[in-house]
Amino acid sequence: MKQTKPKYRQIIDAAVEVIAENGYHSSQVSKIAKRAGVADGTIYLYFKNKEDILVSLFQEKMGVFIERIESATTSRQTPSEKLRVLVETHFEQLSEDHHLAVVTQLELRQSNKMLRMKINSVLKKYLDVIDEIVEEGIREEVFRDNINRKLVRQLIFGTIDEVVTNWVMKEERYDITKQAKEVHEMIVEGLLRRP
Repeated sequence: MKQTKPKYRQIIDAAVEVIAENGYHSSQVSKIAKRAGVADGTIYLYFKNKEDILVSLFQEKMGVFIERIESATTSRQTPSEKLRVLVETHFEQLSEDHHLAVVTQLELRQSNKMLRMKINSVLKKYLDVIDEIVEEGIREEVFRDNINRKLVRQLIFGTIDEVVTNWVMKEERYDITKQAKEVHEMIVEGLLRRP
């Protein structure tokens, strides 16, 4: 399987750096190859084209990202704790990887419709984690049951995503992980069941 080969990972890691530094449209395959320490032709043994590299890097990196979030949230007791850990883990992971933050928050949004559809299919697993937490909160009567679940999912993901985008746009001049508590509190306040 190509994903387990060292050169595949080298190319993915190099692509994240090159795209973050130069922008997707200015990132030639030759720049990615040079950063990865492979010949230009080697890239085509693993990827069809630059678009395939972008989709693959998103699948690869977000796969790991989502696994960490799933693992962190399943070990928590309450739906509120799970949401807190989801927000914290999201912020921590992107604060640890500047290049990935730039690619996910800026470069992927400039892609064409077909590419965005492929990216959305990867994000679905993350959105499923949010849905499961919200459903658990409703079942346990911690969260209100008269909520539009799709809208709640959009609000949770959209809030987290916008906070990260703002942080990237401000050139990461502050510690985003310190905002996790406040973001979590705002989200949960809107979901809590009232007596």
